[in-house]
Amino acid sequence: MEAKVSPEAVKAKAELLAGGAVKIAKGFRLPFSPSKSTAGPGAGLPEIVISFGDTRAKKVVSRTEGEFELIEDGESLTIVRGSDVVVDDVYLQPTLHHAPFQAFINIDSSCIFNCVFCNAHRLEHYATKNLTDDKIVNMAVLAASSDGFAGIALTSGVPQTQDDVTERMSNIVRKIRAALPDTPIGVEPYVTHPRQIDDLKAAGATEIKLNIETFDPDIFEKACPGRDYSGTLHAINHACRVFGRNRVCSNIIFGLGETDDCVVQGARVLANMGAVATLRALRLNKANASEIMASIGSLQPVTADRMLALARKHKVVLKDHDLTPLTFKTMCHACLSCDIVPFWDL
Repeated sequence: MEAKVSPEAVKAKAELLAGGAVKIAKGFRLPFSPSKSTAGPGAGLPEIVISFGDTRAKKVVSRTEGEFELIEDGESLTIVRGSDVVVDDVYLQPTLHHAPFQAFINIDSSCIFNCVFCNAHRLEHYATKNLTDDKIVNMAVLAASSDGFAGIALTSGVPQTQDDVTERMSNIVRKIRAALPDTPIGVEPYVTHPRQIDDLKAAGATEIKLNIETFDPDIFEKACPGRDYSGTLHAINHACRVFGRNRVCSNIIFGLGETDDCVVQGARVLANMGAVATLRALRLNKANASEIMASIGSLQPVTADRMLALARKHKVVLKDHDLTPLTFKTMCHACLSCDIVPFWDL
């Protein structure tokens, strides 16, 4: 299958994703407010989605500093790095909630797990927005009336126990499904028992994301203290039986000191189950860098070349197993903004 994006555009996307923040001139007025995620490494940071050449990249923005700069070039916008043009003729893509064309809602940013790459547990308590179940359902229903709307996705931290949050997520999915019977619904839970996956499917979820994070067990222990490595793999395997092939995905973060072979082998293990990996470059920032270095040690920054090389190898793995990220209607593969997506970008 041919990629939908030109080699020039995917190279520019990789450069953007591998690089730092985008500076916005003080005199330039954004057409909408930046989004502020309450989940993942970008939690609490202002971000915008930059679209170009049939793809897009989500970037942290700043009015004072940045490796890149967004400038007005006549009637169009251009991204530059120093005196070099990275990509021209870009436009700013609005998000519904966290992602373009879908409401990707974080139920609760509080989390008992202190995964070193994630900033959710570093947020102030108020950042979780105190969302009630009914408010989340109303947000989903309102988003469904937006132009280009494609789906709903739910994620969450673990404020108390994994059992509590998966039960709450199932209840919310059930209410959304009743209100939006034909809408794709993706879920990104932490589970402790196969029946929780069964419950989410029965409630009306159509896709599921269960994140293994890394296939290096030693790095997993350092990066995700308190989480269950083998239990997560068993959950992914069960989810593939319940949800089906091309409906289960899982983050594999690279840049934590693992080898390329480890990343590719991890993607192959997931593919053997019927799951599609989401290869996610580590995002270092001021909030998480010191804890990552204290837990894992000094790390080499992820380069654009490594990002592209791993995506190409991942594409081969997916071809070998007759899998594709392009069938996903929700969550990261549908968003396209944070990763190089095989069969779309290259």
